[in-house]
Amino acid sequence: MTASPLKIGFVGLGIMGAPMAGHLARAGHQLYVHTLGKLPGEIAETTAVPCLNGRDVAERSDIVFIMVPDTPDVESALFAQHGIAAGLAEGKTVVDMSSISPIATKRFAEKIRALGCDYLDAPVSGGEVGARNATLSIMAGGDEAVFARVKPLFELMGKNITLVGGNGDGQTAKVANQIIVALNIQAVAEALLFAARAGADPARVRQALMGGFASSKILEVHGERMIKRSFDPGFRIELHQKDLNLALSSARALGVSLPNTATAQEMFNACAAHGGKAWDHSALVRALEKLANFEIGQQA
Repeated sequence: MTASPLKIGFVGLGIMGAPMAGHLARAGHQLYVHTLGKLPGEIAETTAVPCLNGRDVAERSDIVFIMVPDTPDVESALFAQHGIAAGLAEGKTVVDMSSISPIATKRFAEKIRALGCDYLDAPVSGGEVGARNATLSIMAGGDEAVFARVKPLFELMGKNITLVGGNGDGQTAKVANQIIVALNIQAVAEALLFAARAGADPARVRQALMGGFASSKILEVHGERMIKRSFDPGFRIELHQKDLNLALSSARALGVSLPNTATAQEMFNACAAHGGKAWDHSALVRALEKLANFEIGQQA
């Protein structure tokens, strides 16, 4: 790397966090890390220094990244007794790359800024594949100067990197992303189920649609998953449920109706009721198949 190495903290080394942190370490930055589970092998093989808690990470780092599952997890990582906030000093920066509540994010940012530190919310899209290939889309919310300072680090983890607006706006963009993805999965599932039940080859129908206006990444990737019955995550249904809960609760607070988002959430809920919380979100098609008493690939 051409820039000087930085002291970077990373809290949360799960399916997404581990490869993201790995890119930073391999670029030559010194990492200080903390995770609740076992230290992943790909991080243990780098120069990253394991820390006892978030406070220890923050004390040693100039910039601290967070990548944990949900809003309460971020709040705990930041403000628990030995959390990140307890180790911050004026001038440091916190970057939350988790997907959480935009409303809570604004509150967290205000508390961190009151300590004389900077805060960015920067949730991502692209799943485990994007994390491993450093091709994530990153949607940031915060001060433009802070974003510019952190952007070279984002570029080690992603490709499509956008400053959406102020704190919370990155999370709002991610919720919008998850609405679009869920509704597209449902549309592809309904279309392929209809085609298969009508007696057409769903693989050939998908191939035909890929050349027209209905073409999409969801049709390309998840349509193939539905046909091949390949539902290992990917992106787990329970995580998409969490994101749509954020969409629906925020919509209620804003007085906005999201009827199709609610329907997609009910399809995910049905999958979860059949033991599918850990299925890939493309398995939403299974809920529709239950309603139709017909499975894609079954002889019509």
